[in-house]
Amino acid sequence: MIDASALHARLEDIRSRIERAAGRAKRDPASIRLVAVSKTFPAECVAALAAAGHRDFGENKVQEALQKMDATSTLPLRWHLVGHLQSNKAKKAARFDAVHSVDSPALVARLEEAAAAARRQIDLLVQVDLAGEATKFGAREQELADIFAAARGCRAVRAAGLMLLPPAFDDPEGSRPFFRELRGVRDRLLARGVDASMLGELSMGMSHDFEVAIEEGATLVRVGTALFGHRGRASSAPTDEL
Repeated sequence: MIDASALHARLEDIRSRIERAAGRAKRDPASIRLVAVSKTFPAECVAALAAAGHRDFGENKVQEALQKMDATSTLPLRWHLVGHLQSNKAKKAARFDAVHSVDSPALVARLEEAAAAARRQIDLLVQVDLAGEATKFGAREQELADIFAAARGCRAVRAAGLMLLPPAFDDPEGSRPFFRELRGVRDRLLARGVDASMLGELSMGMSHDFEVAIEEGATLVRVGTALFGHRGRASSAPTDEL
């Protein structure tokens, strides 16, 4: 049984925390979008948050997302792919409104082809690898220019900004230098001539550190556990898994 009232209460709590973090950074809360990461939770949870006015949802896996898209097709939702995307799944990923995990010119080209065939427009965020962790994906800073050059000539997809998945820290403050560095990467790309329209978004911050990310300039925060609870149990208390 989905506890819609609990989901609504968590959503209001997250919205309030976003507003307070924006206030500390002297930012307009309206400049920050919450992406509710619904991975492993049923479409009923998505529908419950949609009933409370939420529109942006994130998924890690393409196949799971497609099932939820079908189940909620009558709702005006915006879907974000926040997990790694293999190039051979680009065609199916054309149903997303935004892909946060682009890490190569080849993937840009595959998504452009898929989106054009589907007659859709997709926002792309380039995942940046700042820590060099073997278990995570992303492009190094020296590879970013080629990715943005590939996106410049596209019509069905458009580069919209950068995404970061920092190392895991128990203390949210541990993520701050990485969030700050992503902002620095953005500024260096701007200085090198990458069009500002391709760098408007910074997707960074999850359940345990999204407030720090907002203080450092995040425009998209990807929150799962703090909204939905423990993975696989929609009514459980929030943890800091995502």
